[in-house]
Amino acid sequence: MALLLKRLLWPVRPLAPLGRPAGRRAASVGADAGAAVRVRFAPSPTGIPPDESPRRGGPAGPYQQSQRLELYAQATKALLESGAAYPCFCSPQRLELLKKEALRNRQTPRYDNRCRNLTQKQVAQKLAKDPKPAIRFRLEGEAPAFQDLVYGWNRHEVASVEGDPVILKSDGFPTYHLACVVDDHHMGISHVLRGSEWLVSTSKHLLLYQALGWQPPRFAHLPLLLNKDGSKLSKRQGDIFLEQFAAADFLPDALLDIITNCGSGFAENQMGRTLPELITQFDLTRITCHSALLDLDKLPEFNRLHLCRLVSNKTQRRQLVGKLQALVEETFGSQLQDRDVLDPAYVERIILLRQGHICRLQDLVSPAHSYLWTRPAVGRVQLGTISEKVDAIAKRVLGILEAPSISLTQDMLNRELKKVSEGLEGTRHSTVMQFLRVALSGQLQGPPVAEMMVSLGVKEVRERIQKVLSS
Repeated sequence: MALLLKRLLWPVRPLAPLGRPAGRRAASVGADAGAAVRVRFAPSPTGIPPDESPRRGGPAGPYQQSQRLELYAQATKALLESGAAYPCFCSPQRLELLKKEALRNRQTPRYDNRCRNLTQKQVAQKLAKDPKPAIRFRLEGEAPAFQDLVYGWNRHEVASVEGDPVILKSDGFPTYHLACVVDDHHMGISHVLRGSEWLVSTSKHLLLYQALGWQPPRFAHLPLLLNKDGSKLSKRQGDIFLEQFAAADFLPDALLDIITNCGSGFAENQMGRTLPELITQFDLTRITCHSALLDLDKLPEFNRLHLCRLVSNKTQRRQLVGKLQALVEETFGSQLQDRDVLDPAYVERIILLRQGHICRLQDLVSPAHSYLWTRPAVGRVQLGTISEKVDAIAKRVLGILEAPSISLTQDMLNRELKKVSEGLEGTRHSTVMQFLRVALSGQLQGPPVAEMMVSLGVKEVRERIQKVLSS
């Protein structure tokens, strides 16, 4: 058999020793209690920056499976030599027929282990025709029980319900079953956190650890993330791609926050947590077995909180100013009558005034906020439908703005505008506010009038009102 293996597997240079294969029941389950904690958290990327990765490097590299093929080949060779694995020569067509037949009979598709009992002579004959077969792992005997850190004690008799799995494909690349075992061993992984769909496969992986004589890590299988109606969250839905959220102007921190908020692992649900806070508060013992329901309708509110946090930081606020300037240019382009609206001080003032009221920076270039960047086409006739006292209201408001070196604040404007209403007999305050709102924005709804005036500034408010008088 050893001679046949040389034809089956490419030569590999000596690497870290695999260790002497133990009996199929001999390996214990779980990393040593005193061992250093090294966690593999799947899937990847997770949103949490890794300590080691293909880009960052680290002591256990290489970190790309395509650069670790010799490790997988060495492990496969050891399994073949011990009889724990065997070459499979079944064609894809035969395997597909097996699958269709099982489905037709309403059975779970499984490999029928046809190649596991081939003699050495039969293997040699088939290798002459097919020198690179797939390699399957021999599932035999009783699977070991293991204590999952979330689901507790488990045992899955995989040999009785599954066919022998492929661990190395004919192209020399491993399947997940082999790759995760080999990588975790050579990288010194002590704890594996992965989705609960892999819980059933863990017994299979533990059998691989036993066959290779390696100590397995501790496992924690995490509940799945589902849609709010309980259906499976799938990237095929089209709106689950990160690019979609980025294009819609949602912040990475908001996505991370809503996902962790709807799940478990923390003392209490709390909106607005940042990555450092999540790291500090996370407790593996608090993870439950219940699937997490992701309600993306709440994402705007999460984004609002994280946007406010960015605004409160001077450095990050400057970055927001740059992004908003670009959004204004992109949205309005040649419609900008006055490019002073791109002045950083003006843009920053808008962001500060509107924080807490908007969910995304993109909201500030929506039609509801277009008055901040372009002047509305509003005439006397339109304002005359609101009040017959167009001139009186306009002149009194202009009087507020005539004071030298006036500094507009919302409190001051609210007081003065109230006086304007009181000085116009038969005119309600709401009428004055509606008049000013339309004059300044061309819209019937929007932010408070005093805030609109502070946003636009004395010069722009004066010019828009004077335009009404001259129209």
